[in-house]
Amino acid sequence: MARRNEKKFDRPALEGLLTKRFFYAPSFAIYGGVTGLFDYGPPGTALQNNIINLWRKHFVLEEDMLEIECTNLTPEAVLKTSGHVDRFADYMVRDVKTGEIFRADHLVKQVLNARLETDTSLRNDTFDKKKTPKGLAAPEPLTPAARQDYEMVLESLDNYQGDDLWKLMQRLEVTAPETGNDVTEPKLFNLIFETQIGPTGQFKGYLRPETAQGQFLNFKRLLDSNQDQMPFASASIGKSFRNEISPRQGLLRVREFTMAVEIEHYVDPLKKDHPRFHEVADVELTLYPADLQLKGAGSIRMTMGDAVARGIVNNQTLGYFIVRIYKFLVRIGIKQERLRFRQHMANEMAHYATDCWDAEIESRRTPCSYGWIECVGCADRSAYDLTAHSKATKEKLVVRETLPEPIVRNVVALEVKKAVFGPAFKADAKFVLEHLDSLVEEEQLRELDVKLKAGGGSAVVTGSNGKEYTLTDKMVQIVEKVEKIHVREFVPNVIEPSFGLGRILYSLLEHVWWIREGDDEARNVLSFNPAVAPTKALLLPISSNEQFNPFIAEIGRSLRSEGVSTRIDDSAASIGKRYARNDELGTPFAITVDFQTVKDRTVTLRERDSLKQIREDIPTVVAIIKDLVEERITWADVEAKYAAFTGQEV
Repeated sequence: MARRNEKKFDRPALEGLLTKRFFYAPSFAIYGGVTGLFDYGPPGTALQNNIINLWRKHFVLEEDMLEIECTNLTPEAVLKTSGHVDRFADYMVRDVKTGEIFRADHLVKQVLNARLETDTSLRNDTFDKKKTPKGLAAPEPLTPAARQDYEMVLESLDNYQGDDLWKLMQRLEVTAPETGNDVTEPKLFNLIFETQIGPTGQFKGYLRPETAQGQFLNFKRLLDSNQDQMPFASASIGKSFRNEISPRQGLLRVREFTMAVEIEHYVDPLKKDHPRFHEVADVELTLYPADLQLKGAGSIRMTMGDAVARGIVNNQTLGYFIVRIYKFLVRIGIKQERLRFRQHMANEMAHYATDCWDAEIESRRTPCSYGWIECVGCADRSAYDLTAHSKATKEKLVVRETLPEPIVRNVVALEVKKAVFGPAFKADAKFVLEHLDSLVEEEQLRELDVKLKAGGGSAVVTGSNGKEYTLTDKMVQIVEKVEKIHVREFVPNVIEPSFGLGRILYSLLEHVWWIREGDDEARNVLSFNPAVAPTKALLLPISSNEQFNPFIAEIGRSLRSEGVSTRIDDSAASIGKRYARNDELGTPFAITVDFQTVKDRTVTLRERDSLKQIREDIPTVVAIIKDLVEERITWADVEAKYAAFTGQEV
């Protein structure tokens, strides 16, 4: 009798299965490979594509988004403006003797987790003393205070940067794990891949670290495509590149990955409510706010409506997308009890974000657990990017809203007396004018007015070319006047969900893998949801009898015409072994053609996880599988409607 064992998790066994079935493998393996680069095999490619297709349905279609595709190459000026050239970096350290490189925060996490796991095994009397290096004393159990300290550091590690991170590593005596050698002080390392565009070598560019910038630069075209209506969202699926310091965790830390995907939802900064928020307000999630992380207090369960009302989540639009992310991850097969949303703490917040929550998926608990894995970020980028690009290019990236009633207000304005201004500065006039145009805030204009008056009618200003010029009250005047506004002009804020597909894919593989323990042997099973499974249906003739071939061909054609992927296994192996082979690939359904099929055109339909079967005619079975794959029905619905086939369950 087969038994399901989900408690026993063996990472090497799972990774061996994924390699054997070629879900993915290291790139350039026969040349020794390059860390952080992977190739996807047929089942891995199909799985990724199915997740992307479901993502498109869940977001692009259901949310009526505008999908675009932009180039992977980005000129330096773009990423300089966005802040990535100066700030897109992580801290790295080196082994002082071997030169081996580590990402600093990951090293701290690795060392502390190892100490905690050793402590647990010592207390459970399961520690293997043979693993203690020669010449070193066996480890002692941690004191309760030390254990609590380590757990607290792990909870708040993302809040440590620069000097604070170095002081923490010194206090905890963090060393290189393999050698025990000291490590160097953390230094920042920029993660963007640099390249040259064109043959001259003088036009510097980068491989994009995210897909967002292409969407921001096309904002005016996107707004026009949406008939100038707000709010709206754009989306992009494509490759991103990050020169990771020390990629050591398979698909979780790679140098090239599919950013599947980034959404940029443009919203009025004064109207961050969402028209569909009522649909998600009662959804309960596990949240881990920044203040609880600092206290080491653990996560809480809360409805999104309460989280927004209490100010834990900044606004309705951000909250709406957090719930939509949650529903998507559960929909593809992530276990909701191992899914949480963690708020970024102040020190780890990206330079462009005012608030950010990560969807984190918990890795299966083992002695080498990866812990909580950041898989999706949902950030409120405010107006940072559009404002920065507008300032750099002098291109107005704004929305214009015709007001139902004009707004009358007092404003401070700068008036330039061109008859005096132009002759005074001649060819340099444009540089001074560009500086004056940058003074958009009332406070800046008042400061200039104070400087002019304090200087007896003159003040020194710095032009856009970096040179200093003397400005007089004969050239400009700061005035207060009444302004009637018929059209409101504003830079939209951006709410950005960003999905790292490789991490989601690996986490899903962990969550759906289990062992079916039978009387003869244990069998690997990948319980993919039918919508994302690489292959949907297995076709098996009960034997090699040629009478079965026309039926196999007919069923295959019928399923493929419905867009359902199939696989034929007509090998000489037993029916049980053929089932088991395809259970390892996660194929949810199997159709068996036998001698009864020849008589009455009925076939058996087997479900992978329960091993239950029904027997119906070919058109009915094809329709059932189509409905299961399209998520219109579940296997429970099938069992309720059709009689069980009482043949042998294998």
